[in-house]
Amino acid sequence: MGTDADTTVGRDGVGGTQALHRALALVRAVGEADPRGLSAGSAAEETGLTRSTTSRLLRALAAEGFLDHDPGNGRWYLGPELYLLGSRAARRYDIADLAHPHVRRLAQETGESAFLSALRGTETVCLLREEGSFPLRSFVLSEGVRFPLGVASAGMVFAALLDDADLDDYLRGDPLAAQWGPQHSADEVRRHVAITRENGYALNPGLILEGSWGMGAVVFDRSGAPAWALSLTGVESRFKPARQPELGARLLEEAHALTQALRTTPRR
Repeated sequence: MGTDADTTVGRDGVGGTQALHRALALVRAVGEADPRGLSAGSAAEETGLTRSTTSRLLRALAAEGFLDHDPGNGRWYLGPELYLLGSRAARRYDIADLAHPHVRRLAQETGESAFLSALRGTETVCLLREEGSFPLRSFVLSEGVRFPLGVASAGMVFAALLDDADLDDYLRGDPLAAQWGPQHSADEVRRHVAITRENGYALNPGLILEGSWGMGAVVFDRSGAPAWALSLTGVESRFKPARQPELGARLLEEAHALTQALRTTPRR
C-alpha cells in the first residue's frame, strides 16, 4: 500500500482534508507545466502520489472542469472552470492592473527584466514579467514560478520581514540547503537577511544560478501587511556594487508608489 492511500473518514475528517490537499497539489503541478501540459506519470512524480491515486484525482478534477485531458497526447491541462474562477477573482485582486505600469517602468528605466511576485504562505509566486532592453537576460524567473522564502530576491525580502523567532522556526532543520545548495544554509540566509534589513531591499548575488543576479523590494497591501514584491534580474555585470544603490532606490520608489496606489484605489 502506498503512503498516500485514501482514508475513509467523514467529509470534515482527516481523509477529506488530505484528499483536498492532494487534488490542489495536482492542479498546481499541472498549472506549473502550462502550456506544455503534464502526463499522469509526471504528475505523480511531481506530487509524490501513487499512480492510481493520481489518475483517480485527475479524472475527478476533469469531471468538475478544473482540468482538461487531451487524449491525443495523454497530457493534462488547466480546465475552463479555473479560467472562470480566475476571471472572477481578478475583479477583486486587481494587483496585476495596478502593478503593470510600475513593472514596465522598472524594465524600461533599468534595462533589466522586472517582475511582480506574490507572497503565498511560505512561498513567492511570480505574477508578472516585463523584459528590459538589455540583450543578455536571466530566465530563472517567469510567470508561475515559485520559490520558498529565503530563495531569490523576492523570497529574501519577505524572509527579512519575519521577526527573529519566526525566522528561526522557519529555518529550523536547515530546510533550504538540500534543494537549493549550501549557499542557502540557515546561517547564509540569516546573513543575507541582515543585509536586506540594513539596505531595505534584497540582493540575490547569483545564489540560484551562477551569474544570474536579482534585487527585490516589498509591496504592502491595504492593511499594511507585506503581500507582494517588485524585483529585477539580470546578468552579474549589470549588478556591480556601484550600481546596486541606484537599482535599490528605484525598486523602493516603485514599491512605495504601488503600495500607495493599492491604498488609494477603490476595490472593484
